[in-house]
Amino acid sequence: MGGEGKAVCVTGGSGYIASWLIKNLLRKGYTVKATVRDPSDPKKTNHLLALDGAKGRLHLIKANLLEEGSFDSVVDGCDGVFHTASPVLFSVTDPQAELIDPAIEGTLNVLKSCAKVQSVKRVVITSSMVAVVYSRRPLTGDVVIDETWHSDPEVCKEIKDWYALSKTLAEEAAWNFAKENAIDLVTINPTYVIGPMLQPTLNSTVEMILKLTNGSQTYPNAYYPSIDIRDVVDAHIQAFEVPSASGRYCLVANMLHYSEVVKIIHEHYPTLHLPEKCEETPLLSPCVKVSDEKVKTLGINYIPFEVTLQDTIESLKEKGFLNI
Repeated sequence: MGGEGKAVCVTGGSGYIASWLIKNLLRKGYTVKATVRDPSDPKKTNHLLALDGAKGRLHLIKANLLEEGSFDSVVDGCDGVFHTASPVLFSVTDPQAELIDPAIEGTLNVLKSCAKVQSVKRVVITSSMVAVVYSRRPLTGDVVIDETWHSDPEVCKEIKDWYALSKTLAEEAAWNFAKENAIDLVTINPTYVIGPMLQPTLNSTVEMILKLTNGSQTYPNAYYPSIDIRDVVDAHIQAFEVPSASGRYCLVANMLHYSEVVKIIHEHYPTLHLPEKCEETPLLSPCVKVSDEKVKTLGINYIPFEVTLQDTIESLKEKGFLNI
C-alpha cells in the first residue's frame, strides 16, 4: 500500500523514532504533517527538511502536547496519526510533572483531536515494553511474554521506575479513550531502540551503547534487550497500512547479556576501549523470552543484531559522538 494522495500526522517529529518514520512515510509517497515544539530551531528541523520528498510533502507545525485542542487543525484531513511524542527520561526530580503528566495528557489531547474529525482511519501510538513487563508474574526462563501482559502501575511505583509508570498509564488511558470514542487504535511496544540516527542530537537508548565505549572498567550484569530503529518504523507503518492490524505489538528482536554485546563490539572495533569485566552484582534482569508471533503478522523480519550494532556505532562516529 502506497501513500500517494494520503496525509498522515506524526507527533514529536524531531525525535529518533519520528524522524525515521517521517523519512519512510515520505519515501512511500505520503504527505506528512509533523508536529514539533519549535519549527524555527534548525537542530530540530534541518535533518527533516533535508529528507527526500520533504520539499513538497512535509509540513512542520508547532503544537503543544499539553494544550488541549492544539492538534485539532493538524489531524484534520489526515488518514492516520502516529503519536510518538512522549518524554524519554530515565532520571527525573519531579516524575509527575516531567514524565507522567506529559505522557498521559499528551496522549489524550492527541486522541481528543482525532475523535473530533472524520478523516482519521487509524491511530498508531508508540508505547514501550516497559508498559508490558512490570507485573507480579514471575519472570523465569520458561516464561514467554506476549501482548496479553500489562505492567502494573503499583509495581512501577514500588521499583520507582517512573518512565515505566508514565508509559503504562498513558497506554491504559489511550485504550480506555479509544474504546469510549470508537477510535481504531494500535500500539507498538518496542524495547531499547538502537541503530543509525537521523537527528543530530544523542537519544537515550543509543547513548546506552555509547556508554560502553567511554572507558568504564565494567559492564552491567544484565541482559540487554534491543530492536533496530528500522524494524520499529516498519512496524508502525505496517500497523497503519495492514487492515487486519489491531491491539498491541511487542518488539524485542534480541536479548543478549552485556558481555555478548561488548564481545561483538570488540570483534568489529578492536581499538575501542571497552570494559573487560562484569560488575560484581546480582543479575539485574533475567533472560526472558518475548513472543514474536504477532509481529510476524505485520511481515516484520528482524534485522540481525550485529548489523544493528555496527550501524549504531558508525552513526555515533558520523555524528561526532565517538572517535575511532
